[in-house]
Amino acid sequence: MEKKLQTIHAKKSLGQNFLTNPRVPEWMADAGEVGAGDTVLEIGPGTGMLTREFLKRGANVVAVEADERAITALTETFAEEIAEGTFTLHHGDIREVNLTDIGLSNQSFILVANIPYYLSGILFRLFLSGACQPKTLIFLVQKEVAERIARDPKESLLSLSVKAYGMPRYIKTVSRGNFSPQPKVDSAIIAVSGISKDNFGDLSEVFFFQLLHLGLGSKRKQLLGNLSKQFDRSLLEETFSTLNIQKEARGEDLGLPIWLKLATFLEKSTNTQ
Repeated sequence: MEKKLQTIHAKKSLGQNFLTNPRVPEWMADAGEVGAGDTVLEIGPGTGMLTREFLKRGANVVAVEADERAITALTETFAEEIAEGTFTLHHGDIREVNLTDIGLSNQSFILVANIPYYLSGILFRLFLSGACQPKTLIFLVQKEVAERIARDPKESLLSLSVKAYGMPRYIKTVSRGNFSPQPKVDSAIIAVSGISKDNFGDLSEVFFFQLLHLGLGSKRKQLLGNLSKQFDRSLLEETFSTLNIQKEARGEDLGLPIWLKLATFLEKSTNTQ
């Protein structure tokens, strides 16, 4: 018999929109290929809709929840799993939690969450660039954000920041009617797999992201002009020629491989000057 979840009144201040359709957790678990023996880190389990699906599949769930009311409800609903050690619940703000302190290690877990829209960018950055990375990330985010990362032919600071660490995929649109209270916009499931820092073996992460911010700072301006604010123009023109980048190119027109090559060239040139 499936566990009955307790009802919690959503708090607007916490950006809570609870899932009401049990099919959505199935889609998210499928996207992360969650199975028996996997470790899942769940952010903000709320009433436990996602938690229930992961536990049903035999995964071990480590959850971090900021809402005390949800902590109480989850403790009662999943008392058996807590006693068995398959569900561990921590009260706190995920932005302030040290993952190693809650038993996680680099590349050892699948991160899954239905997160408040206002935290999307922060949590992508926190988990992709952190020292303790998930092996796969599955987020339920605002549809527009998922499209910008995984579907838009034009790159952005957000899309390149995600692609630098893994491969994003737009999994499925989740309409606003699947939540309570109903948000004003639709959501989407996005997956990032193959997460690593392999792109930064010989390239500084700090330098790469400084270059992205500089190059994409004025979207309508040409990349050469944006980068000229910090780098010698003759050096840039020579580098563009070497990498076959058009002088009229804009930052949004360059894919991740070219951005990585550009950053590597410029960092080496800067260090040898």
